[in-house]
Amino acid sequence: MSTFRSRALAQTFSRKLRPVTETQHRSEYFGSHVFNEETMKQYLTTEAFKGVMNAVSHGSNIDRKIADQVANSMKNWALEKGATHYTHWFQPLTGGTAEKHDAFFELGKDGKALERFGGNELVQQEPDASSFPSGGIRNTFEARGYTAWDPTSPAFIYGTTLCVPTIFVAYTGEALDHKTPLLRALHAVDKQATGVARYFDKNVSKVNASLGWEQEYFLIDKALVMSRPDMVLTGRTLLGQTSAKGQQLDDHYFGSIPQRVINFMIELETECIKLGIPVKTRHNEVAPNQFEIAAIHEEANLAVDHNALLMDIMGKVASKHELKVLLHEKPFKGINGSGKHNNWSLNTDSGVNLLSPGKTPMRNLQFLTFFINTIKAIYTYEELMRAEVASASNDHRLGSNEAPPAIVSVFIGEQLTTVLKELENVTDGKLSPQEKTDLKLNVVGKIPEILLDNTDRNRTSPFAFTGNKFEFRAVGSMASCANSMTVLNTIVAKQLKRFREEVDKLIDNRSFKKDEAIFNVLREYIKDSKDILFEGNSYGEDWEKEAMKRGLSNHKTTPEAIRAKISDKAMNLYKEMEVMNETEIFARHEIEYAAYSLRIQLEGRVLGDIAMNHVIPTAVNYQNTLIRNVKGLKEVFGKEFESVAKEQMDLIKKISEHISGITQKTNAMVEERKKANIVKEEGIKASLYCNKVKPYFEQIRNHCDKLELMIDDELWPLVKYREMLFTR
Repeated sequence: MSTFRSRALAQTFSRKLRPVTETQHRSEYFGSHVFNEETMKQYLTTEAFKGVMNAVSHGSNIDRKIADQVANSMKNWALEKGATHYTHWFQPLTGGTAEKHDAFFELGKDGKALERFGGNELVQQEPDASSFPSGGIRNTFEARGYTAWDPTSPAFIYGTTLCVPTIFVAYTGEALDHKTPLLRALHAVDKQATGVARYFDKNVSKVNASLGWEQEYFLIDKALVMSRPDMVLTGRTLLGQTSAKGQQLDDHYFGSIPQRVINFMIELETECIKLGIPVKTRHNEVAPNQFEIAAIHEEANLAVDHNALLMDIMGKVASKHELKVLLHEKPFKGINGSGKHNNWSLNTDSGVNLLSPGKTPMRNLQFLTFFINTIKAIYTYEELMRAEVASASNDHRLGSNEAPPAIVSVFIGEQLTTVLKELENVTDGKLSPQEKTDLKLNVVGKIPEILLDNTDRNRTSPFAFTGNKFEFRAVGSMASCANSMTVLNTIVAKQLKRFREEVDKLIDNRSFKKDEAIFNVLREYIKDSKDILFEGNSYGEDWEKEAMKRGLSNHKTTPEAIRAKISDKAMNLYKEMEVMNETEIFARHEIEYAAYSLRIQLEGRVLGDIAMNHVIPTAVNYQNTLIRNVKGLKEVFGKEFESVAKEQMDLIKKISEHISGITQKTNAMVEERKKANIVKEEGIKASLYCNKVKPYFEQIRNHCDKLELMIDDELWPLVKYREMLFTR
């Protein structure tokens, strides 16, 4: 067997379990490394505590005096916990997180050492930001980028570093991160949802968007991953013959979790609980060596931060167990990829879930109002929803060989579909007393009963109602939750604003009663947005044809999908809701095009390298063995050797054909890359990489995978699918 592959397998088979124990109940140490409300009460003065809580609840400014008090208390707490450094922890447009560590250590004027962390260091810093993508917002040589404290997401200690969650903006104020637009979107939905909620409860003063994420991932032995250049450099396998056994037996899903994986999960969850990440669920996913971790719902901004932190923690904990976490959406061909389901809802400051029915007709009318407005928002901006989950890696899921598809649709179940049909027939105009009674008793009043056992059973839908929340399933496993939460909260805010305007107009101009006005507006929304509702299998050609008839978009590639982000419709939306200005929108669009091109460029280079420098030499080596065998048979059998050596000679020929195919296709791919690289306009370049370069990947892979089936297993240099997916 190939030396490198054999060493990797030998290491894997010799692993010893890392001992892990759980000695405490999670409630005893949850948030122990977080400067949360409970900790602030212990360390802050009453004045400082009130200042921070006002900033969190109402967005009020924190003055310098309060900031100094908070910083000093935060420092004292961090030092007691063993921290030596602090950092502004932010989420630049790279898709990951960023941090620059500074020690608390300073020298006083007298030269004596001391620990210092003041209000200035807490509130704002100026990291060297020249190398982060900016999409033209500033020149590369202009390093100015400012991080500013986000008090709504509490500071935490990770390792020996105090991490302060921050936004990241340019000198001119434009957002250079994912958090800033998200915070603006959350403010917009709070404002508009609060206004609508007051139709039903005058005491509502704030509405929070909540998020509960489900993170899917693969867990593979570290040695096996490190032996594969494609996995090391791109996060996925660019070639490899599929295993005879994959997921077809469904024996992995929800099965017994391997002990080595359980130990990893225990340690991962322990770290998460310390950091206030409320992880609750763990299980085997559908594909072999694929797993899931899910968290309890939190306020959306905090949940986004927690998911970003989780992805970092996962890698570090996995390394301790000699494992590697694969977050790529499609690391293995022929089996399910990984997503990140985003479960979203809206909650009032009194604790009412606006997407959950209640015991009274009024509460249920409130539910229907937010339920139908969300559906209408998705219908109006379905292209933008698709665009916000687009990436080179997620293209392998959306519009490819598994659900959910690239077509955005909404699944609500048969029972709620029936309710909407009833409401669609509401009288146009003022309602009779009998119709009001009938609606309240027989339609609105019975919603809790029909939802009692109405769980979502359509796992192919990209956007589904699941009892008291909507689940956005098209988000990729590598992606930040921020983008999907930004677009969803923005479009719902816009739709609720429109709803209020239309309802108030009916009340003011036509003297409708409030309930009559609401029913009339909702009726029209149901009629308008019926095409987005789909109850069947969302994966397959039949739905694609049906979706085309309905006028729904079906953008299967990122360069095609993200054009929607700079449409007039999207521009007007983001500007009106004050989530992003034109400069920020275009900057992100430019960055995403460039990121796509660079990702495909990298994969093309790695694939070419492996094919030419690993696969072909191995094929030639085995072919030489066959040639020696044929020569030996000729010496033994003389004229009869051709009939005896027919299979070997056919194999020699087929190997030559595949070697030729690899060489020709790789050279052609390189030429297409060269043509794409000289193009300056990022959108055109991305399209060239998508349509001219990427198609060669599958062609080259097919030749390589055929050779894997032909060549002696002992000679094949790359760890195989069966070894990666079924080695525990």
